[in-house]
Amino acid sequence: MKTELKKLALIVAVFLACYVLPVDWQRFNRAIDEALWLVRWYAREHVLLCLVPAFFIAGAIASFISQQSVMKYLGPNASKPLAYGMASISGSVLAVCSCTVLPLFAGIYRMGAGLGAATAFLYAGPAINVLAIILTAAVLGPVMGAARAIGAVVFSVVIGLAMHLIFRKAEQAKAASAAEMPEPQIDRPLWKHATFFAVMVAILVVANWASTGSTKAALLCCPGGLRVDREVRGTLVERTDEQVVIREDATGELQRFPTNQIARVEQEPNPIDLYRWAVVAALAVVLAAMLWRWFSRGELGEWVGQSWGFAKQILPLLLAGVLVAGFLLGTPAMDGREGRPGLIPPDWVTSVVGGEGLRANIIASVAGAFMYFATLTEVPILQGLMKAGMGKGPALALLLAGPALSLPNMLVIRSVMGTKKTLVYIVLVVVMATISGLIFGNVVA
Repeated sequence: MKTELKKLALIVAVFLACYVLPVDWQRFNRAIDEALWLVRWYAREHVLLCLVPAFFIAGAIASFISQQSVMKYLGPNASKPLAYGMASISGSVLAVCSCTVLPLFAGIYRMGAGLGAATAFLYAGPAINVLAIILTAAVLGPVMGAARAIGAVVFSVVIGLAMHLIFRKAEQAKAASAAEMPEPQIDRPLWKHATFFAVMVAILVVANWASTGSTKAALLCCPGGLRVDREVRGTLVERTDEQVVIREDATGELQRFPTNQIARVEQEPNPIDLYRWAVVAALAVVLAAMLWRWFSRGELGEWVGQSWGFAKQILPLLLAGVLVAGFLLGTPAMDGREGRPGLIPPDWVTSVVGGEGLRANIIASVAGAFMYFATLTEVPILQGLMKAGMGKGPALALLLAGPALSLPNMLVIRSVMGTKKTLVYIVLVVVMATISGLIFGNVVA
């Protein structure tokens, strides 16, 4: 009877939702458009180049690295300087977004990495991004860039240690059970495993290496002037009789110039893309040779099976999360398209993050934690918010919380380490980002 009542309640809820669906509300329809656009962009830009290699790396961790090895260097009883140092450095070298890091985090966590070291790696991957920090310093100033770099490194270690201490009983039980497992037989030299993983990581990093635009525009000193004042390099977005629109490499922003202020627009071949794909192709050939010579058919079957298991668990949650994030929060400016709001008006956020008070920093931290930022897009978004009146402290809080968390990211983390640990991790990130914003806005800046 209870089962039937639950079904009836679900049917009634769905019916009521359909009955009041605001299809004639412009903002609702626009939010649906933004959700579909964002999930299409995510599928095109992140799944093939970011997530698929990450799934295979995670599958290889589960298949070819023994649990004892992971426990030795990253486990709960491992040396803390070694474990957290390895986690932070590994994450910063990969420099992936908050979604691409998830399969790698799930792989090392399931193979026995301590909760502290695993969450340090989870935060460090998207947060300690050298390119993002350099862009932050160039666009928002060297003080903001330095604050972001220092904050990200400190966060990765402090959050990892806090997670370890809060859940230390569960970590001790995990270490004790792993200690009872027999030492596995190693039938392949360590250098082969190291080379195999190095090639896969290199494919992931090189394939996603950010390239510059191929357009160079020479700008006159003034409309109809005779002297070239400066040059702008970036990606050509639009060119009409009235204006030329370029996404500038230096800031990531769309720059609009009247046609009568343009001396010339040149399309330069971009050697970075050519060399990048040549390197990826060469690495793929090397990887194929390793798989053929070093691994048995059974091992390859297990590797593919483990990779597929990660894909089944993570990919649906990510796509659903991106869809919801686009619907609620809209899309950032990217790929020659201006950012557009979702169901939640951006003015609501902008109006409450001015100044350096506690409320402004909390709201910036929470908003950053739920928003989805494509890699490097957080900097031009922050630049626009700061021009609209956002304080420097809330800006840093959003920079420290945003790249490391997102709604899609939260859904997957919960499926890996459970609701309780995920909530604690989110709270730690938000609280530390808030405190950092308060200190930076009221003392440093």
